[in-house]
Amino acid sequence: MSRLKTLVANERGTPPLAGGHALCQGCGIPVVVRTVLDSIATPKVVVGATGCLEVATTRFPGTAWNVPWMHVAFENAAAVASGIEAAYRALARRGALPQDDPITFVVFAGDGGTYDIGLQALSGALERGHRFLFVCYDNQAYMNTGIQRSGATPLGASTTTTPAGLESLGKMQRRKDMTAIAAAHRIPFVGQAAASHWYDLSRKVEQAVAAGGPAFLNVLSDCPLGWGHEPKLFKSVLDLAVETRLWPLYEVVDGSYRITYLPKRRVPVTEWLALQARFTHLQRPDAEKIVAEIQRRVDEDWDRLLRRASSDAAATEVS
Repeated sequence: MSRLKTLVANERGTPPLAGGHALCQGCGIPVVVRTVLDSIATPKVVVGATGCLEVATTRFPGTAWNVPWMHVAFENAAAVASGIEAAYRALARRGALPQDDPITFVVFAGDGGTYDIGLQALSGALERGHRFLFVCYDNQAYMNTGIQRSGATPLGASTTTTPAGLESLGKMQRRKDMTAIAAAHRIPFVGQAAASHWYDLSRKVEQAVAAGGPAFLNVLSDCPLGWGHEPKLFKSVLDLAVETRLWPLYEVVDGSYRITYLPKRRVPVTEWLALQARFTHLQRPDAEKIVAEIQRRVDEDWDRLLRRASSDAAATEVS
C-alpha cells in the first residue's frame, strides 16, 4: 500500500488526534501530529510536554487523543519517556508484556520544551540510548504563553520579549541549531522536516521508528498568530522557509548527512520575511544590515550542509 493510501486509511479509522481540539486555524501542529502518528504502524504511547498541543487538546473534561497519552512538564518530557520505555522493556523481559507487538514511544514538545527548558532531559535521554522518537514542533517562540522569544526564534523576529521599535530591530541573537545539537549525540537517526512537506516527514518517521535507538525530528510548524500571517497562508509560508533554504530538509543516519529536498532555485529570504508581520520592521532602511546578515547566514549554513551531505545523496521528497 502506498504511503498516501496508508495515511488515508488511518484517517478513515480512528484518528490518533481527533477533531474538536482548540488549536488555532492554520496552525501546523495538528498536521505534524497526525502525519507522525499515522506513519507509525505499531501501537503508540504519546508523552506530551506542556505547550500549545497539550493545552489545546486536553481541555477538561474532554480530550482529543485516541492513543495512550501522558502530559508532563516543560522540562521533563524526555525523562518521563525514558522511564516509560525502560519500564516497558523490563516488563517485556519478564514476560508480563508481549514482545511480538512492540510499542512505539513518541514525545511531542514545542521549541520551548526542546531547545530551552527540556534540553537537559533530552540530551540525557539521547546519551543513554532510550528507544523513543522525540518530535519537536518548532513554531519559533513560546506561543502558548504569549509569544515570547525562545532559543528557536530567528534573528530579527519581533516577539513580546524582543519587541521591534524605535530602538530595537527584534531579537538580536541567531537561533540555536537544535537539529545539529541532536546529531552531535551520535544517535541512529536525526531529521529536519516541515509540516508542509508531509511525504518527506512521513518517510522520516518510518526511518526513525526503525532506527533501533533514540531518534529526533525537528519539524517546522508555523503559528499564524505569532508569525503574523493569514491562516490560509500556512503552507505558503512553510514552503518558502524550505525554498529559501532557511529551513533545509535533511537527515543524519548513523552520522551520515543526506539532503532530502533540493530547491530548484535560490529564493531570497526576503520573500519569506515579507509574508510575516513579525518581520515588518525589517523593511525599514535602518534594517538593511540585519536582512543582509540573515541572508548571509542562510547561505553559509546551506553551503555547510552541502559539504556535509553525502556526494551521492539524491533528493527523494515529493511535494
